[in-house]
Amino acid sequence: MKYLAFATGLFAATAAVAETPVLTIYTYESFVSDWGPGPAVEKAFEETCGCDLQFVGAGDGAALLGRLKLEGKRTKADIVLGLDTNLTAAALETGLFAETAVSADYDLPVAWNDPVFVPYDWGYFAFVQNADLANAPTDFKALADSDLKIVIQDPRSSTPGLGLLMWVKAAYGDEAPAIWEGLSDNIVTVTKGWSEAYGLFLEGEADMVLSYTTSPAYHLIAESDASKTAAKFSEGHYMQIEVAGKIANTDQPELADKFLQFMVTDAFQSIIPTTNWMYPAVTPEAGLPEGFETLIQPEKALIVPADQADAVRDAALAEWLEALSK
Repeated sequence: MKYLAFATGLFAATAAVAETPVLTIYTYESFVSDWGPGPAVEKAFEETCGCDLQFVGAGDGAALLGRLKLEGKRTKADIVLGLDTNLTAAALETGLFAETAVSADYDLPVAWNDPVFVPYDWGYFAFVQNADLANAPTDFKALADSDLKIVIQDPRSSTPGLGLLMWVKAAYGDEAPAIWEGLSDNIVTVTKGWSEAYGLFLEGEADMVLSYTTSPAYHLIAESDASKTAAKFSEGHYMQIEVAGKIANTDQPELADKFLQFMVTDAFQSIIPTTNWMYPAVTPEAGLPEGFETLIQPEKALIVPADQADAVRDAALAEWLEALSK
């Protein structure tokens, strides 16, 4: 009798697990790290969805699109989170993404009306340095003329790396190849992703690292360390808007839509500033954390429209590869 009761209970528990819907989200490694937004987002969403939210780290941002192209319609992803506007046109060309209806009062520097991709945060690329760095550069030409050592990320796998290419191209146009030739001897190494590059900088392997204007907020808020700052460049700073999109052949379309709508709620957006260390796409009810007011504010915001990004990216990548091969 006891065995029968045990077997019945075990069957019921197994059936309940089997009936729990699973939502699989591909994202970048730092998002799912212990210190990233992933754990808190997973907990908050699972409290509302009656589901099992599973994040899958798939390299850095630009690597997500590469993986998705390889998997095609066989992908196990229901949502891809971590592309940006430099990649959304290329993502659309795969035919793997579907439209979604998300309503939000965005607080972005640009108008947003994309029916496919939902923004969840944004920021400006910048070179982060120690605050006491002598003769800190104020533009790319000064950086190229200096003896400073920098670490950057590969634009073929990393969205910050790609953002740097777009930044130089947007700021200098046809002069971009000359800028890269000047910078080539400043580059200590090119890493696959952001985490590796930032780690090398913190270990003292470089004077500056490609990151974000918001990165010093981490050190200030989480570590009570005001020794890091972002260099303010007179050309302006390139803007990144990070987005998520629903896979067209997902077997959880309603759950995917629910998550995308959840992304623009206070429950998600309030997590972003002190875990992803970016500006939220929708300002949380409590506002930005204390310390964000100390961050540099670019005098000029640079961005290439998403529908032009492919052409600009291809030209910028060719120039970058040629300059670094010399």
